[in-house]
Amino acid sequence: QVQLVESGGGLVLPGGSLRLSCAASGSISSTWHMGWYRQAPGKQRVLVALITSGGYTNYADSVKDRFTISRDNAKNTLPLQMNSLKPEDTAVYYCRAWSALNSVWGQGTQVTVSS
Repeated sequence: QVQLVESGGGLVLPGGSLRLSCAASGSISSTWHMGWYRQAPGKQRVLVALITSGGYTNYADSVKDRFTISRDNAKNTLPLQMNSLKPEDTAVYYCRAWSALNSVWGQGTQVTVSS
């Protein structure tokens, strides 16, 4: 069974940076795809960035050129570097891992961008 645990959230000033990380454990391999989603209050959960098993990345238009997703298959971690943060980036950020037959979510980490 795969488990995902996010960390690195917090309060940051507009224009600041945060680095989230997702630690995966259990029966996960490099063949799984992984991604970050976020859910702002009163809104639906949406994709922020993903990285496939082959290393292909894709970003939401709202975070392109500001966020960078990567993965360390040896350590089973999924960092998300977030720069030039804006108040509209405030949300709970969730890590997700999925394969052809399975989909697993983490519990989420709060990111608040405010002065």
